[in-house]
Formats: sequence, C-alpha cells, structure tokens
Amino acid sequence: MGDSAALGKIAVNKLVYQESLSGKRKNSVAAWMDPALLRERELFKKRALSTPAVEKRPAASESGSHKKKKPKLDKEGSSGSKHGTESSNGNFNIKASSGYKFGCLAKIVNYMKTRHQNGDTHFLTLDEILDETKLLDISMKQKHWLMTEALVNNPKIEVRDGTYGFKPKYNLKDKKALLRLLDKHDQLGLGGVLLDDVEEGLPNAAKAIKALGDQIIFVTRPDKKKILFYNDKHCQFTVDEEFQKLWRSVPVDSIDEEKIEEYLKKQGISSMQETGPKKVMTVQKKKKQSGQRKRQFKTHNNHLAGVLEDYSDGVPGKK
Repeated sequence: MGDSAALGKIAVNKLVYQESLSGKRKNSVAAWMDPALLRERELFKKRALSTPAVEKRPAASESGSHKKKKPKLDKEGSSGSKHGTESSNGNFNIKASSGYKFGCLAKIVNYMKTRHQNGDTHFLTLDEILDETKLLDISMKQKHWLMTEALVNNPKIEVRDGTYGFKPKYNLKDKKALLRLLDKHDQLGLGGVLLDDVEEGLPNAAKAIKALGDQIIFVTRPDKKKILFYNDKHCQFTVDEEFQKLWRSVPVDSIDEEKIEEYLKKQGISSMQETGPKKVMTVQKKKKQSGQRKRQFKTHNNHLAGVLEDYSDGVPGKK
C-alpha cells in the first residue's frame, strides 16, 4: 500500500508540474502578443462557435443514378465502336479472303505451267499440288472451292479422275510434233503459230526450236510478238522471168483485201487468215459548220395574223 501511495503522489506532482509549464507558456505568448489582437481573436472564436456551418451532401439515390448512367454511355459508345470495327474488319476480311483465294489459284496455275514446260507432264492430286506449292495452310472451304469450281472451270487446267494437269493450247510432246503442227497450218492456209503458245505447250521449247534450225521461219509482228512458220523447201525453186513479169503486171494495190478474198473463194482457193493484231478503225469526227446558224424564234398569236400590224419600221401611214 505504501508503494502505491508513493507512486500516486509522484504522478500527481508530474501533472501539476506540466500544467504550470503550460500556463507559463500561455502567459508568455499572451504577454508577447498585442492585447487588442487577443480580444479580436476571442471574439472571432465566439462568433464561429455561435454560427455552425451545415454541409450539403448529395442524396444516395442521385449519386447512385449518376454512377449507373455513366457506365451505360460508355457501354453504348464502346459497343458502337466495336460494331464499327467489326463491320470494317468484316469487309476487310472478305476482301482479303477473296484476294487470297485467287492468289492461291494463280500460284497453282503458274506452277503447273512451269512443271509442264520442264517436262513434268504427269497429273497430280490436289493434296500433292498444295504440298509442292507450299499452300498447306488453306482452309477446308478454300480447298473445296478449288476442287469444285476454280480448277475445274479454269481453261488452263485439265481434270482427269480427280487429278490435275496443265492444258496448253497446243499439246506438243517433242520437236517432231511442232514441225507437224507448222506443216499442217501451212497446208491449210492457217498461217503461223505464236511462239508464246509453242513455249507454253512444248517442254524444253527453246532446245527443240534450236534443233529444227532452218526448217522454221521466224516473223516478228508489229507488236513485237514472234510467229513461227513452216519453211517448205519444196517451194524453193527458180521462177521463169517471163512469169515474174506477168505476175508483176497485175496491179492489186487498188483492190480491197476483202474483194481479193471473195475472188479467191469463188475460184475455190482458201486465203491465208491473218493472225496479227486487228487494226482499229478510227472514226472521223464530223467537222463543225463554220457559219453561224440563223436563230429561229417561236411565233405566237398565229390566229391573229390578219388583225395585227407590224410596227418594226415605224408607224404605218394611214390608209
């Protein structure tokens, strides 16, 4: 008990000491400040305590509605933008897919042409073609389109028992086949054969043409395309000079080509067909008449022709 009483006294003494210190501080500050200012400070405290301030807070329902409405607007805007992006992406995807499809078709046709020109004329399945052209990433829909529409309807692709091969204009196996084709064209009066068509259908065409040598004649058209003709050596004979004079004495410059062709048909002779580019007939525009046309005006009041008088030359004299 004695210890607790002693501790209580010590605590009370501490409190008294602290209060005395704080009082001294207050008194020192009050002594330092102006008394007029202290009075104003006390009056301000009293006025502030006598007029309490009330803060307006928004109702719970209003704040909740504002919070709920904003996300709706954001959702609508985001959904609109999503819809716009989806539609634009949809159009882009359609264009991209169609372009990719026809790009795959072009790649396949070019590959089949190249392998045919290199001598690989055996037919391939679609899976083998896709494997060799490295188009293994196409979808089943595009593969179905190639099988049922694209390759079947392509004029340069031949389908045989589910396999595909290149289909050139002239299917030539070797140089002898080329020579027979040119000879046939010469006999029937069909003219020559385009070098592009020969290179397309004859494997290793350059080597075969070189081997034929002077049996072929090259003619270059105005559009720079080359045509191959059969060089018939049986026609290489000397013509009598008298016959040459008779030949040259017959003028054909003034005769139209259509009339010559018509005459040959009547005589039972087939004329050679032109394989070159067709000439486009230029239509001459009518020249405008130089003189100015007289302007025509509509006449009115035709039913009063005998009643009205003409005052353009002045007032007519009295009758």
